Amino acid sequence: MRTKNTVAGPNNALTDIIGISVGNAKDESARTGVTVILCDEPAIAAVDVRGGGPGTRETDALAPHNLVERIDALVLSGGSTYGLGAADAVAAQLGANGRGFAMMDLPGVPRSPIVPAAILYDLANGGDKNWGEEPPFHDLGRRALANASTDFAIGNAGAGYGAMAGAIKGGLGSASIITRDHLAVGALAAVNSFGSVLVPGTKNFWAAPFEQGDEFGGLGWPVSPQVDADDWGAAKLNPGARQNTTLGVVATPASLTPAQAKRLAIMAQDGLARAIRPAHSPFDGDIVFAIATGAADGPTLDELALTRLGVLAADCLARAVARGVYAAQSLGDAKAWRDYAPG
Repeated sequence: MRTKNTVAGPNNALTDIIGISVGNAKDESARTGVTVILCDEPAIAAVDVRGGGPGTRETDALAPHNLVERIDALVLSGGSTYGLGAADAVAAQLGANGRGFAMMDLPGVPRSPIVPAAILYDLANGGDKNWGEEPPFHDLGRRALANASTDFAIGNAGAGYGAMAGAIKGGLGSASIITRDHLAVGALAAVNSFGSVLVPGTKNFWAAPFEQGDEFGGLGWPVSPQVDADDWGAAKLNPGARQNTTLGVVATPASLTPAQAKRLAIMAQDGLARAIRPAHSPFDGDIVFAIATGAADGPTLDELALTRLGVLAADCLARAVARGVYAAQSLGDAKAWRDYAPG
């Protein structure tokens, strides 16, 4: 029997990476929510966008060739374009606390908190969206930041509160992995995909080979896993442009350059393809952020170690997707995995 080289972290969550906390807030009436990923100290970050209909803020700033290399926080939000307003509240609060990038350190010149954000579409999920000129996202962003902790809810929580994963209820998921030689990755996903997370005709997750213990039911593969190449199972029947997105975040305590963080985000995108079928479609806005919290003067990883880290990140993100759907509860007409009967 082969010796197991990896285990989930103590929280099995993104917050197993020291220096990162997560806060959620939701609006039950509107069926939407916000998740804030807060860095204790400014951290190297990068982003990779694969979906055909993304909605983002400040992602261009994360390009390795640009000036600003570090972020103070990330915001993931429901609400489509309205949800980008959540990051305004987070930036305002962090700025009031003295956080942010300083082009010049002069009295009376405020710092500029770096708070990239990405949104998913949950406007047509049956919630009350009659908010007129006052969408709830500024308040949700402020509340989510205030709730930031190493302990946070998954399932119907934060940006995943009103989400759908194909034809069943989506949600917010998280996972972590640590190797015997101390490589570590945490992942978080807000799953609102066009594609299905389940093998067609079953309740088995596509991410089953990467499961740690029974973190999303322990069902493994179905007895006969062969699938028609054109069978998407429980995907959405009538997808619309910009209406589906899985937002992912992976983090590591390693010291990475901005270019290495970009490579980590690129490799982590494979986790969405391992957990969702189809992924990265014209209907999706799939986005993955990568965060490295290592010290600025710490040794960076060589190419082989970075490759290992990228594979771990992809597997971990696939697990986070499955955990988010597995933990979700039925909401309105949206049936959760636990209440779903494959057709």
